[in-house]
Amino acid sequence: MANVAVIGAQWGDEGKGKVVDWLASRADIVVRFQGGHNAGHTLVVGDTTYKLSLLPSGVVRGKLGIIGNGVVLDPDALLSEIEKVRKQGLDVGPHNLRVADNVPLILPLHPALDRARESARGEDKIGTTGRGIGPAYEDKVGRRAIRLCDLAEPETLSAKLDELLLHHNSLLRGLGSPEFEKQALLDGLLALAPKLLPYAEPVWERLDQARKDGKRVLFEGAQAVMLDVDHGTYPYVTSSNTVAGNAAAGAGVGPDAIGLVLGIAKAYATRVGSGPFPSELFDETGRQLGERGREFGTVTGRPRRCGWFDAAMVRQAVKIGGVNGLVLTKLDVLDGLKELKICVGYRVDGAVLKHLPAAMKAQAKAEPIYEVMDGWSDSTRGARSYAELPAQAVKYVRRIEELVEAPVMMLSTSPDRDDTIALKDPFAG
Repeated sequence: MANVAVIGAQWGDEGKGKVVDWLASRADIVVRFQGGHNAGHTLVVGDTTYKLSLLPSGVVRGKLGIIGNGVVLDPDALLSEIEKVRKQGLDVGPHNLRVADNVPLILPLHPALDRARESARGEDKIGTTGRGIGPAYEDKVGRRAIRLCDLAEPETLSAKLDELLLHHNSLLRGLGSPEFEKQALLDGLLALAPKLLPYAEPVWERLDQARKDGKRVLFEGAQAVMLDVDHGTYPYVTSSNTVAGNAAAGAGVGPDAIGLVLGIAKAYATRVGSGPFPSELFDETGRQLGERGREFGTVTGRPRRCGWFDAAMVRQAVKIGGVNGLVLTKLDVLDGLKELKICVGYRVDGAVLKHLPAAMKAQAKAEPIYEVMDGWSDSTRGARSYAELPAQAVKYVRRIEELVEAPVMMLSTSPDRDDTIALKDPFAG
């Protein structure tokens, strides 16, 4: 059986949580391979709503969850999340959650630096969550990160903190922010060691054995392709590679293990924070989409900007992300709209482009070119087969397939896990 990787095909918040939950019920192992607790998935199971940031979604279904080395891990955030879901009745512990022993850690100094730099940017702020994700990834690439395995070696930990503080305190001092003392950080990490180390292991070995045993593995992405640090709307991006290709490096498997790649996209578009958004709506329709779709960030609670479906951007995500098929979510939010628009390209300084340009000023100037379609009056909410959809809704989905050059393999028509139209079993390969 094939493995499956799930990534966002827009700017995140596409409803990956529900889709991953649906797929997790069919998987044996679920792996988070990038990002940190700046991303969130909302899972609705019966009458219970789970809001996850670090835990792989499979733990809700009693599956083995793995946090890969491509993640940056805030120890306090992880332990807090485990405690929260335990209070909701979930059994989470080292028996069903494993963490890569080489995963980099987010320390208290990382969010402090994150917030100080955002404040210094003023009106030019990027719109980070302030949770230290970027600075932690910088330390990883700068070869000064504290990793989970270091907690087992106090002398290594002490020496690494010296180098880390030399770097970070200089930056904090320059920004006029309080500096950090080594002993407090060292004591805090040593206190966390016995709580975290039972989860640690070389997860690449477990995943290699899973491959030999024919287990189904689901690679769970965070954020989305247009927030990828290389391929997104730079610098208004996250600090990791969000494309499916990073699932291999971020989990410790070969590229052939990734399997089928599903790209998640809403039937419209949303974005949280700063950055270009060519199809953004500032009118009553935009407000209506936000209210109907309950568009608030899972982690931050920030209201999401709303706009029309951008097929040019999703096509770009399909090509860059290696997407084999789309999962279209929140189709029901469009119910009752008389007219729908799809962005099919951009006009920049008089030139017509079918892709979003890389340069900042060009992105800011990009004017959407729209294709207009009739909407539908009947409800799509809760539909579980194409036969239950209005003809115009089917036409809208088919047109999206043509424009993004990828088939829609699954369609979500409500937050409920079972309100899903599956045209193909992704694990069938």
